[in-house]
Amino acid sequence: MRVISGSARGRKLKEPDGQNIRPTTDMVKESIFNIIQFDIEGRRVLDLFAGTGQLGIEALSRGAAAVVFVDASNDAVKLVRDNIKVMGFDEKATVAREDALAFLGRGGGFDVIFLDPPYESNLIEKALKRIIEFDILKENGIIICETKEDKPLPEPAVPYIRGREYRYGKIKITLYTKTNRAEA
Repeated sequence: MRVISGSARGRKLKEPDGQNIRPTTDMVKESIFNIIQFDIEGRRVLDLFAGTGQLGIEALSRGAAAVVFVDASNDAVKLVRDNIKVMGFDEKATVAREDALAFLGRGGGFDVIFLDPPYESNLIEKALKRIIEFDILKENGIIICETKEDKPLPEPAVPYIRGREYRYGKIKITLYTKTNRAEA
C-alpha cells in the first residue's frame, strides 16, 4: 500500500497483520480518487470503517483540510494513528475508536464520506440510512461506497441521489451525492 498522489506521493503505509482488515487495493483507490479528484482539496472528509486509514490519508495528501477516521477495532485505530504519524498529518487528522453507526449519530458536516465496511456485513445500508437520517453530508457532498460487485444499494430520498456505479473486477464503487434542495 502506498500513497498515490499529492504531498505524500509514493510513501508506503503500514499494512495490517492477519485478515481482520481488508485494505482497498491501490488500483481501486486510484480509480476512486480519479473520480473525485476535484472534490477533495480544502474539504472535510470522513473515513468511516477506516481500517488502515489509507483513503483518508490519500485525501489528506491531495489537500483535504481535515479527515476524521473512525473504526471500532483497537488494531485498526493503532494502525491508522501510526500511518498518520508516519505521513506527518497529525494536525489535520482526528481518530476515533468508536462504533461507526454511533459516531454518525453525533452529526458532522462532511464534504466527502468514505464507506468501506466489511463486505459480508449489512453495515453499509445502516450507515447510509444514518447519514441521511442525521443529514451529516454537506450540500453537494459525496459519499463513496465500496462493496462487492453484486451488492445492491438503496435508492435514497431527495436531496440525496444515488449516482454512478463503477466496477473493478469483484469490487463495486457507488457514488451518492446531496444536491441543493432547490435543484432536487
